[in-house]
Amino acid sequence: MSKARMDRRGFLSRGLAIGCSLAASPMFTPVSFAATGGNNRLVVIILRGGLDGLDLLQPQQAALRQLRPTLAARAPSGLEMPGGMMLHAACRPLWPMWHAGELAFVQAVSTPYRNKRSHFDGQDLLEAGTAQVPSGTARDGWLNRMLQNMPNSEMTTAYAVGADPMLLSRGDAPVETWSPDVNFVMSSQGARLLELTMERDPEMARAMHRAMALAGEGGGGVMEMADVDMMGGLEEMMDAQMSPDGKDKATAHVRVAKFAAEQLRGQARVACFSIGGWDTHANQERNLKSPLKRLSNSLLALKAGVGEKVWARTTVLAMTEFGRTVAENGTKGTDHGTGGMMVMAGGAIRGRQVHGRFPGVDEVDLFQGRDLMPTDDVRRYAAWAIRESFGLDRATLEDVVFPGIQLGDAPRLLA
Repeated sequence: MSKARMDRRGFLSRGLAIGCSLAASPMFTPVSFAATGGNNRLVVIILRGGLDGLDLLQPQQAALRQLRPTLAARAPSGLEMPGGMMLHAACRPLWPMWHAGELAFVQAVSTPYRNKRSHFDGQDLLEAGTAQVPSGTARDGWLNRMLQNMPNSEMTTAYAVGADPMLLSRGDAPVETWSPDVNFVMSSQGARLLELTMERDPEMARAMHRAMALAGEGGGGVMEMADVDMMGGLEEMMDAQMSPDGKDKATAHVRVAKFAAEQLRGQARVACFSIGGWDTHANQERNLKSPLKRLSNSLLALKAGVGEKVWARTTVLAMTEFGRTVAENGTKGTDHGTGGMMVMAGGAIRGRQVHGRFPGVDEVDLFQGRDLMPTDDVRRYAAWAIRESFGLDRATLEDVVFPGIQLGDAPRLLA
């Protein structure tokens, strides 16, 4: 079994250009913190890769069972939600949080992004908070713009890897960096899947081969090449985790959440990070379980880490760039879609709610005959969470933080 060693910072700094699939990967997972006035906390988690909201909260409808003969055929979890939907069994650890009124969902929401379904553009639009994909030098994030319009706010950025700050937190607010000792673990099959992803782009393929060669020359870190099955290679590629000296990679998301909680117990009032692995094109029944468990564990770690008093003032928004197709594909997965879902948690929210209007999954109800129809803008819910947490006025939210959005009636997200 061949092995090469390379850390993620070396992997990136040597110029590896990575294709579409890794836009969904936690390789690019900055963690940002902000200190603001007041006692309320806001945590934003970007779910990179496109969470399938129809699998997270599965409608018990005959039309969905026809469109998803594999995914909708599993036994109901018994975790029944309003409207007869079933919460995915992998989220069972969150069931007490739901009953405590600390968990909620917003269904059939999206950014204004339509048709092209690119991870990179979709995430940029989500993090920019604008109606158009940002370009050129006009690239800042809605969280940074929020901070610029809050009195006594101060922002620092902590990196999980040596990459640029998340667009979500980028802007005129000052940033600093934090980077733990991290490594990147990938199977040999995962590396081969990277090659296949880039085979139609010679420029990117050459960059990847060069990075791999440098790893073999002793790149100065760790890149383990282990033998796993091919589909496991894809999952491992998408689920690559931060870990000290290559150990405990499965719990890296918990380390990030605990570090965020530590900051939120102190002066920080705003934190953001991302969780990857949601791009479930194949074998979704198996491959969705890991990111759902990571999200559940991260939320539980945040709650435990901040303590009861701070949790009571905390709102968590977990947002994804787009949803997935209503019908499963030929590899028992789902492809990039449109209408998606936001997950909300925290002691400050009005829990045990499923917000939004579900459009249905009959053919006449679908967007372009394939996707869940968006019935609301995900930015509107984020804006109301900000307004209810920190008191920003409508004009600032509609014109500056989320330019062009109309707040409309209050959805009453917070208790």
